[in-house]
Amino acid sequence: MTTPLTARRGLAAALAVALLATGCGGGPAPDTSRSATEQAGSRLGEPEVVTTRLDAPWSIAFHGDTPLISERDSGRLLALEPDGTQVEVARVPGVDGIREGGLLGITVHERYLYAYFTAGDENRVARYPLTGSGTDLDLGPGEPIFGGIPAAAIHNGGRIAFGPDGMLYITAGDVSDGANAQDLGSPAGKILRLTPDGTIPEDNPFDGSPVYSYGHRNSQGLAWAEDGTLYASEFGQNTWDELNVIELGGNYGWPEVEGKGGGGEYIDPVQQWRPAEASPSGMTIVSDTIYMANLRGKRLREIPVAEPGTATEHYVEEYGRLRDAARAPDGSLWVLTNNTDGHGIPGPDDDRVLRIDPSA
Repeated sequence: MTTPLTARRGLAAALAVALLATGCGGGPAPDTSRSATEQAGSRLGEPEVVTTRLDAPWSIAFHGDTPLISERDSGRLLALEPDGTQVEVARVPGVDGIREGGLLGITVHERYLYAYFTAGDENRVARYPLTGSGTDLDLGPGEPIFGGIPAAAIHNGGRIAFGPDGMLYITAGDVSDGANAQDLGSPAGKILRLTPDGTIPEDNPFDGSPVYSYGHRNSQGLAWAEDGTLYASEFGQNTWDELNVIELGGNYGWPEVEGKGGGGEYIDPVQQWRPAEASPSGMTIVSDTIYMANLRGKRLREIPVAEPGTATEHYVEEYGRLRDAARAPDGSLWVLTNNTDGHGIPGPDDDRVLRIDPSA
């Protein structure tokens, strides 16, 4: 499936730059100096281990009170019993990922499962009717929502989430070609916004285009504050990873700017970190607090919405790489480890889901 993009205005393609996969876990360690006020070693309390021995898990979603997990390489959708027993709901058809591609982000909306996955040389979003309850679920035939997002071995983006406006937001990576991020004719290097059935909202910033914001390298986290503000995490290259406040039609500068560039035509992040301490992936907001999972940094960051330039670190190197953070219906925080993805060193019980009570 291919979906052409059009834009109201064209931008000259930026010069391609040589990209490294350091934000994904490889490459030399950069300078580890910090740019934000942080408190290292703080704790939220001992997490409860919900389930173990997942295979390259990528995303957590909830169908009612039932947690669902996507596995990147196997293409499996798993439901968890209250005791952590894993029940295979389905293997999402058409998943054909290499390295960091595969079955990535999932979300549930009005009894549909939405899934972002790699299929050969493109990334797609499809939705599937969910029937049943608890872990006794069936996945119906898939309906294409959006395709034609370039795919590669790295920088596929892949996070999907519904905003408070009822629209579907999609993070698409630059697939290692920074020029894509500034090209409004390409979906790569963007945050995209669609209606639940895949049409383009009339109030998107560029006529006939799903592009909501651009100039992104590889965003993998989306979360909304109570006032509707959208935050996104982003992998940098060698210098800075980012936390951004996303504005309608905003240009976040990649590949011309990495991290804070001093404003001008590009929007600066509200916080930045060296990639060795971060590689921020999935994130959520619980009680006006952002919780961000970090891969290379092997830690969970707690960032108050009221002071988004500060952070507290939790569980530094205790559980290895962390891929996703999600708010459960009961208000608890669920965190997904990611040590079996080819970049980490898995322990005998990896990968795991951790449950944390942030109010404890």
